[in-house]
Amino acid sequence: MNRIAAFFKKPFIRRYANYLVIGAAALIFGLLSVTGALSMSNQFLLEQISIAVLLAVSLSMVVGFLGELSLGHAGFMCVGAYLGGKIASLLVSAMGVGESNFLVLILSLLIGGAVAALFGFIIGLPALRLRGDYLAIVTLAFGEIVRSVLMNLPSELFGGTLGLKTPRFTRQYLFIIALVLVLACLAVTQNLIRSKHGRAIISIKDNEIAARAMGIDVTKYKLFVFTISSFFAGVAGVLYSYTQSTVQSATFDYNYSIEILVMVVLGGMGSINGSMIAAALITFLNVKLQSVLKGDMAVLKDVIYALILILIVIYKNAPGLSAFREKYNFKTLTAKLFKKKETVSKNGDTVPVVQEEAKDE
Repeated sequence: MNRIAAFFKKPFIRRYANYLVIGAAALIFGLLSVTGALSMSNQFLLEQISIAVLLAVSLSMVVGFLGELSLGHAGFMCVGAYLGGKIASLLVSAMGVGESNFLVLILSLLIGGAVAALFGFIIGLPALRLRGDYLAIVTLAFGEIVRSVLMNLPSELFGGTLGLKTPRFTRQYLFIIALVLVLACLAVTQNLIRSKHGRAIISIKDNEIAARAMGIDVTKYKLFVFTISSFFAGVAGVLYSYTQSTVQSATFDYNYSIEILVMVVLGGMGSINGSMIAAALITFLNVKLQSVLKGDMAVLKDVIYALILILIVIYKNAPGLSAFREKYNFKTLTAKLFKKKETVSKNGDTVPVVQEEAKDE
């Protein structure tokens, strides 16, 4: 057991553990999907979890590491979903290929992400001069404006109030592609934060005035992070359009932006792994409630969902539960799991190794 613990304590393993977990999930579930052992409902669930993780990690760059409060992430996702979905529809029709064409998907992802990044740059240029609540209001307004404009354009362009008809990529492989894109977003985010540019970004979060005094170009770094984050939000939007037969603007309202922000906050500000876990758990909870509560019970879904989130927030922040959190957390449970239990031989007898405990008295 101690060999396993030592293995997981290696710097390489600890640094790339999240890559290994996502890669293993893609491999295992991919094999199950190809062999037909994975149900369609679970394939859909994995698609939604991958999209949510992509959104959470990309927003974590702005909120967790840059320290800016943005409520427009659903707006950038909306841009990617509509533009990417429209491009995909046009390419499928022009090329005479099936809806699951891989080349069309790649082109749609690149175009949808690039357009979302362009919007992020345009909005960020004036908006990032603001801070705190003012920036949140501006980005929230952007999301609502984009949603309203796309809904009220002529139906020949983006479907109007009925929504845009988009290709549906086969469920058997789409979640695998989505997990690969999560790995790409994770690689960009972690390599950025660990670089000298990442240290500059974190210094802006800690003290913007001091960062300016040290010669850091605050505006450049803010725009850079905001643009990269918007790009991956647009990619997530394209993936979302491929999971639906129709994309409707009502999906990308301010509630969705707040839900993405909740994933980042619950996971821990500045914690990429925490944001990923929170996104997966919240999406799993949301999808399962939708599948379980049907008919007249469907109205209770949002109530139960909100109550569970409130309980999670109370658990993470209530001072009265601090002792319980310290005793029962992932780090403590892992330490107990890998506790040394081997025995040694002494004069031919097997004697257990007793670990010395610290004396408080």
